[in-house]
Amino acid sequence: MTDPGTPGKGQRRGGHMEQTHNGLGGAAGAANGANGAQRRVLVVEDDPTIVDAIAARLRAEGFQVRTAGDGPAAVDTAEAWQPDLLVLDVMLPGFDGLEVCRRVQAQRPVPVLMLTARDDETDMLVGLGVGADDYMTKPFSMRELAARVHVLLRRVERAALAAHTPRTGILRLGELEIDHAQRRVRVRGTDVHLTPTEFDLLVCLANTPRAVLSREQLLAEVWDWADASGTRTVDSHIKALRRKIGAERIRTVHGVGYALETPAA
Repeated sequence: MTDPGTPGKGQRRGGHMEQTHNGLGGAAGAANGANGAQRRVLVVEDDPTIVDAIAARLRAEGFQVRTAGDGPAAVDTAEAWQPDLLVLDVMLPGFDGLEVCRRVQAQRPVPVLMLTARDDETDMLVGLGVGADDYMTKPFSMRELAARVHVLLRRVERAALAAHTPRTGILRLGELEIDHAQRRVRVRGTDVHLTPTEFDLLVCLANTPRAVLSREQLLAEVWDWADASGTRTVDSHIKALRRKIGAERIRTVHGVGYALETPAA
């Protein structure tokens, strides 16, 4: 699971915070928020080997890290510590990662990177439906996991900046309305709850309606991720988005990508 050069494993650390190690110069800077404070990542995984490897890698990237090994401990730690991001395994004792995600998102919105041992699209869609922003299937590269954590946190910062940047007007595409300022979406006048990633994906498609955007373009624009290995992430988010706004509104161009359909002029 680990890359060459990934920090070694140690004894399981439980739920308390460990000393943070800044081992990668520039990466440590990227792990700091706009106010200079170190970003907090809660790693929820019941396998001691995996949790230690993830925690060590993220600490080397400059993050503060706490760990939890079951569902109840994860929810309690998230409430008390207020992490900036969760790395969350689906299969956990107590209650599973999906329930953890529901409860944590009910406390406050927080980006979630799901880990799953099964390459099952149904599981992935359920995870996205309860508020996860991205997922990785085991086994995975520690380098890729760290990169995705950085990407998710950068997206949160961009969204916060956009929320404070005045943008007047509501984009209307037939019965679909997108309110950029409030980050709200309505279909036929009814609010549709989208995760932050789903909203950004819809806006990306809506910026050039009817134009086909490749999976690689969407990965770069929405996830800030240039590696084509993430194209299944795009597919799963598109399916989740279709279920919420209507399957007919997003057209698939097989072998190429997706386009947002609009009413004929």
